[in-house]
Amino acid sequence: MKKFINGVDQVENQMIQGMVKAYPGYLRKLDCGNVVVRANKKEGKVALISGGGSGHEPAHGGFVGEGMLDGAVAGAVFTSPTPDQILEGIRAIATDKGVLMVVKNYTGDVMNFEMAAEMAEMEGITVKHVVTNDDVAVDGSLYTVGRRGVAGTVFVHKIAGALAETGADLDEVQAVAQKVIDNVRTMGAAIAPCIVPAAGKPGFELSENEMEVGIGIHGEPGTHKEAMRPADEIVDMLLDKILADLDYSGSEVAVMINGAGATPLMELFIINNRVADVLAEKGIKVYRTLVGEYMTSIEMEGFSISLLKLDDQMKELLDAKADTPAWKE
Repeated sequence: MKKFINGVDQVENQMIQGMVKAYPGYLRKLDCGNVVVRANKKEGKVALISGGGSGHEPAHGGFVGEGMLDGAVAGAVFTSPTPDQILEGIRAIATDKGVLMVVKNYTGDVMNFEMAAEMAEMEGITVKHVVTNDDVAVDGSLYTVGRRGVAGTVFVHKIAGALAETGADLDEVQAVAQKVIDNVRTMGAAIAPCIVPAAGKPGFELSENEMEVGIGIHGEPGTHKEAMRPADEIVDMLLDKILADLDYSGSEVAVMINGAGATPLMELFIINNRVADVLAEKGIKVYRTLVGEYMTSIEMEGFSISLLKLDDQMKELLDAKADTPAWKE
């Protein structure tokens, strides 16, 4: 294993420290583990917190800032943060308007965030949560019961965070977060694995001419392995599954072409070229397109496509001001 690290046991801590040193105007690290919060605490409005295992950068710390998250909690690579860590994050960002937790649907994340919320409630902090489950590939995996939360989660951060900035109450922020979850679908594929530093070896194996369809963001299996195909054919296969899961006909959508960590922008734009053409052929209007790395899997070579079916409220909130290390309007 060759990686630019100092020691396997220092990866997460040094990564978070480096992030905070890069963006001191945005982020502050708590003393209780790998928890970052806004450098300037938001007051009098609903606060948002999210998180999960490290290795998905810029998610989640990169989305802490005005218009998105107030805090992000990072566990070890691909491992849920502990309830104690999450609780410290909740305490640090809590306001009198309450806290919304955005939790991806992985068993450890859901359990630990819910435990932290219960402890926070005992301290008088009002906490609600939503669980993202946008992956249409598999219903249940090594990590979860039910569909996995993947890159579409970033749309939840953006839209719920924007509504929170308006002063909306906790029920309203939770409701718009759930509306995004109900209207976003994602599916991905990969052609090369990543190496979790603590494991020191690839998380899965693919032959030279093989790809994994429907892979998860931790490298967990998708629907099947098959021979490589041209990019357009891969896009068609993924879009067929997404469009069969939710009726997008006549809709306006936001598109996210998300790189898994080692996929060149060149290839992501080739993928988007086909996505845009297919949607146009089907009468689905693209309101906005995002291409880049939003929720990675260390250095996995892969991508995902997310489609968010928009209404007027979501369009306005998607376009609202955001100022974070990884998302700026």
